[in-house]
Amino acid sequence: MSKTTLSWKGNLKNNFSYMKNTIVNSWNEWDPLKHVIVGRADNCCIPAPEPAVDVKIPPDSVMKGKHGRRTQDSIDKANELLDKFVKTLECRDIRVDRPTPLKFDEKISTPDWKAEHMFGCMPSRDVIITVGKEMLEATMSFRCRWFEYLAYRPLIQQYFMEDPGMKHESAPKPRLTDKDYHKNYLSDKVSIEQRLEWAEKKYFVTTEEEPLFDAADILRFGKDLIVQHGFTTNLKGIDWLKRHFPDHRVHTVNFPGDPYPIHIDATFTPIKPGLILNNPQRKLPKEQRKLFEDNGWEIVYAAQPAHNSPPPLTYYSIWLSMNILVLDPKTVCVEKSEVYQAEQLDKLGMEVLPVDFREAYGFGGSLHCSTTDVYREGKMEDYFPKQ
Repeated sequence: MSKTTLSWKGNLKNNFSYMKNTIVNSWNEWDPLKHVIVGRADNCCIPAPEPAVDVKIPPDSVMKGKHGRRTQDSIDKANELLDKFVKTLECRDIRVDRPTPLKFDEKISTPDWKAEHMFGCMPSRDVIITVGKEMLEATMSFRCRWFEYLAYRPLIQQYFMEDPGMKHESAPKPRLTDKDYHKNYLSDKVSIEQRLEWAEKKYFVTTEEEPLFDAADILRFGKDLIVQHGFTTNLKGIDWLKRHFPDHRVHTVNFPGDPYPIHIDATFTPIKPGLILNNPQRKLPKEQRKLFEDNGWEIVYAAQPAHNSPPPLTYYSIWLSMNILVLDPKTVCVEKSEVYQAEQLDKLGMEVLPVDFREAYGFGGSLHCSTTDVYREGKMEDYFPKQ
């Protein structure tokens, strides 16, 4: 039995908890979740203009031209929702750890560029992925997020000390010079129709100058990793993942209906072995469906979002309705107001736990975005034996 230690959890007032030493282990998106990192909203900023940010904001968006530290009231509200989410998980006997926020509202620089400020540490899913016993820090393709991994280093160092089998890896930090971005993508004159045409041709804002990937573009299916090629992950980044995980099969996917393909978890969402939700506006192409269909997986189109627009000062898609957190093959957390998604999952045989989270969207996404697995029960399985 692991030795029990006393641990203080960051900013949660008067919240002491006993916890066992860490075991890092997570092979997929649905095995029973026992240990997770949930982000924080402290000091979060709206990113200042830079190539990776500019292309993400539609020309007619109210977010255009806005940047800087978010208001303290909005930060406090987001942290309130995050803390309530943590309590929901802890009531299910899931251990929750939190990152250590940086001074995200300060200027940063490298020898190649300067940025007015950073972003935040709410969406931990973007920065770190756990594959088996390994926790891997992504390259990140936004300059404002270059140093974000530092918010998680205290936790990762703790896990490394407590679990002798844990591996901590960091992908090569990119330079993120202007050579990493196609200049013609950055014009306000580029229409949605043009973006969709480019997406169909697999032409995105990121070039192949150096390996780039965000962890939230990767889905884990045991022996197989499904990776989205888009704005935040390029082909060279996917090739790096193939070399880094030689015991895995790494598959590239694209979703032509998405004019802003940033992260896969509001587009393609595995629920349990054999079942996946797919965004009906961003359908997986026929030739890429073959892997799933040949192995008996059912791809179901997700229910329509309950909202026609995102919350104020949020440039995330309304399809965050699909950004759910699976706790085990029978239980799933869904944003409280997304009643149609909840109803669909209930009909698919899942116990649905509603979580109030919509006012935290602007800080980096929804429930899946805000978490990083540390431990899920289970082992590596081959879910796609026919290839």
